[in-house]
Formats: sequence, C-alpha cells, structure tokens
Amino acid sequence: MPMYQEESDPSLQALESRQDDILKRLYELKAAVDGLSKMIQTPDADLDVTNIIQADEPAALSTGALDLNSVLGKDYGALKDIVINANPASPPLSLLVLHWLLCDHYKVLSTVHTHSAVTSVPANLLRCFGEQTRQQPRHEYQLGFTLIWKDVPKTQMKFSVQTMCPIEGEGNIARFLFSLFGQKQDAVNLTLIDSWVDIAIFQLKEGSSKEKAAVFRSMNSALGKSPWLAGNELTVADVVLWSVLQQTGGCSGTAPANVQKWMRACENLAPFHTALKLLQ
Repeated sequence: MPMYQEESDPSLQALESRQDDILKRLYELKAAVDGLSKMIQTPDADLDVTNIIQADEPAALSTGALDLNSVLGKDYGALKDIVINANPASPPLSLLVLHWLLCDHYKVLSTVHTHSAVTSVPANLLRCFGEQTRQQPRHEYQLGFTLIWKDVPKTQMKFSVQTMCPIEGEGNIARFLFSLFGQKQDAVNLTLIDSWVDIAIFQLKEGSSKEKAAVFRSMNSALGKSPWLAGNELTVADVVLWSVLQQTGGCSGTAPANVQKWMRACENLAPFHTALKLLQ
C-alpha cells in the first residue's frame, strides 16, 4: 500500500485535520489579500483582466532590487562572505540549490574546503560548485559563498565570522539565503511559506511514516490549486521540501500525482538539476 494511503489513528487524524484547516485558511487569506491588492491598483474598481491573467501565470522566481548592505551589513569594500559548515554525511541539498540560484542574480565567489578533522569527502561534494577557477579580483565579486565540509551535528552558517553567533539548521539557513533575492511577499504568504518549511524539517524529515503520509496529502491538495506550494512563484518552501524529499527517498513513484508533477517542475530548473547530480 502506498505510504500516503496509510491509515492513521484518531489523534493523528485530528492533528492532520487541524493542519489542513490552518493551511486552507491561510490560502483563503492569501486570496483575499491578492484581491484587495488588485482593487487598490485599479482605483476605478474596474479590474484589469490582462494584468490578472499575467499575474496568475506560474513563475520560477521573481526578484526585486536588494541592497546586500542592508541585509549583510556594510564592510567598507570588503567582500561579504557567507560561510557554511556542513556535514558530508548529510549534504544540505537545499543550500546547494540556493547557491546556484544566487549565482544567477549576483556575482558570487564560490569556494569549497574540507576541515582537517574530516578524513574523507566524496569527490562529487568537493566539486559541488563546479570548477573553482577565480578569474576576477576578489573585490569585484558581490558575494562570497564558502562551504566547509566539517563534522557538525547541524548545518551552520555565519556571514560575519567575528561578530555573530551561527544560524543553525538547514531550514533556517535556507530562509536567510532566500531573503537575499528580495522577493516581495505579504504577511499571510510569508506565514504560509514558513509553515511549509517547518513541515518539511519537522514532519517530512524527522516525523513518523504517518506524519509523512499526512504531509503528502497536504502537498497534493495545495499543488492541485497552484503550480508551487505557496502560489504562482517558486519560494523557499519548494526548495526545502524538494530537498528533503530527495534526501529521504520520499520522491518515489508512490508520491501523489500532483506532487510528482511538482517534482518534475523543480528538476526542470537548472539549479535543482545540478544539485540532484550530487546524489547520483
């Protein structure tokens, strides 16, 4: 029997029902906010159908202008360097996808190192950023992205090594990295996105088989309404959930139809396809 059809005990069914209700209300709120937004943009209350149709088309990733100084701080000309410590036994696939997405938007200086305490790292992980041939002076890059393969219990990130405590956990780091794209989201949609990221980490990655089955049902329902989990644009929710499914082997043929279609849509994007090769 497919995992997502597994029977649940009453308490789990109640929990799943509450989760579905919350997600449904979030989607309803999002639709209401979207509708109000369109009315505000058309003060005559005559909706511009052309604009609505264009807005409803699925998009891989929309970004706005973002001043990296406003997020990463001003370093008086020094390269802003994000440093990530990750365990090679559990590669943070979502962060590798986000690295390639960042490379599409910024001039990124990418480097990979191995901590001295780590005795062996697979060759594909050492080359996870491709051939590291720096062709420009360091100061001409907008962002540094340094990955250190290290024996750490949780993935860690710092962007100011001297002055900040590390951000821990793949989901939290993914949220931060995605914020660098400057994508505009309203409060309701941000809540929905955060909910999906938490579901990916705490239920899909670490939960029981019944919890995972409940996640599949929720995903299948959401993806029946929109091409991406939180609407018509790719968000960090899609990146993290796709990565967890790849890491846990949950992307097999037993996944519901809408989830399988969404998986293929993700893998048609170059950053996902490139990251996927690391598991082969």
